[in-house]
Amino acid sequence: MQQEFTLGIEEEYLLVDRDSLELAEAPAALMEACQADFEGQVSPEFLQCQIEVGTRPHVTISSAREDLKRLRSCVSKRAVEHNLAPIAVSCHPFADWKKQQHTRKDRYDALQHALGGVARRMLICGMHVHIGVADSALRADLIPQLSYFLPHLLALSTSSPYWNGEDTGLSSYRLTVFDNLPRTGLPPIFSGWSEYERTTGVLVELGVIEDTTKIWWDLRPSHQYPTLETRIMDVQPRMEHALSLAAMVQALTRMLCRLKDRNLRWRQYDRFLIGENRWRAQRYGVGEGMIDFGDRSIKPMPELMGELMGLLAEDAEALGTMTELAKLHQIAQNGTSATRQRRVHAEAAAKGDDPGKAVVQHLIDEFHQDL
Repeated sequence: MQQEFTLGIEEEYLLVDRDSLELAEAPAALMEACQADFEGQVSPEFLQCQIEVGTRPHVTISSAREDLKRLRSCVSKRAVEHNLAPIAVSCHPFADWKKQQHTRKDRYDALQHALGGVARRMLICGMHVHIGVADSALRADLIPQLSYFLPHLLALSTSSPYWNGEDTGLSSYRLTVFDNLPRTGLPPIFSGWSEYERTTGVLVELGVIEDTTKIWWDLRPSHQYPTLETRIMDVQPRMEHALSLAAMVQALTRMLCRLKDRNLRWRQYDRFLIGENRWRAQRYGVGEGMIDFGDRSIKPMPELMGELMGLLAEDAEALGTMTELAKLHQIAQNGTSATRQRRVHAEAAAKGDDPGKAVVQHLIDEFHQDL
């Protein structure tokens, strides 16, 4: 196998005031300091209370860890200078989206105009993982196969049970908000790279979108890099969990390429069926299991993760990521960030404390746990 399967991780954070624990806008001085520390790796996001970071491409998860650790530490250090703290969560537990302002930038002004009221509700943060796949035909071939595993990644990553101060009953409310945008959801099935270019090119030629960066599928070929970009996951409060999810995407991609080398491929299932697992992940996280379409049963997530670890063992061994996959097995057994947030909320309410603020403090603590 010739490829290195390089990986890159992008994360979006929310900034909160350390005293009130409410959302706060990123001061220009904070952004300038972060960008000076990490040129090209830190940038503003759509809303003024957000900040985005991105690692360099890495061959190993250990080097990606060092990069992401430096980025998270930098944002935290610079935020403290303004009495702020970052949290890596897909929805703030009690913030009001109607009070947020979008970043004044041509790109974001145009996005606000194009999406109207839908854009105003975009008080959400995600995590994107890029895996290097140099051959465009191979990228197209992998998309429908890798799509099968997108609900599993979502289930393991869920971190957004609260919205506007209420428990939504969902484990990933972020996806509910994001799915209101056009050109989102599971990727279509294309026969090859030429069909992908021909289909998306229609919208570009008509001026509907300027390029494919305005296509926000759960999995897409990157417009800027020769990578496949997995976008379905909630952002992770704990850095180690983010790295474990990235390691799983990397191992899955390698496994599918390994099958191709043996003239095999993962079975392609209808988007309707994968969409049902996507909903189960969005609603329940790891709590109610997933449909195994191979044997037509609903399996608990710990059992599914055990099977996945067996399936990916050769790849994780080659990539040096067995430890990271084992952490995902623990998440499948013990619950995701959504589980932990609800536990903190319930404990604070039982003691008569402010449960929303207790959850935010918990998220601040988890952001710094692995630094």
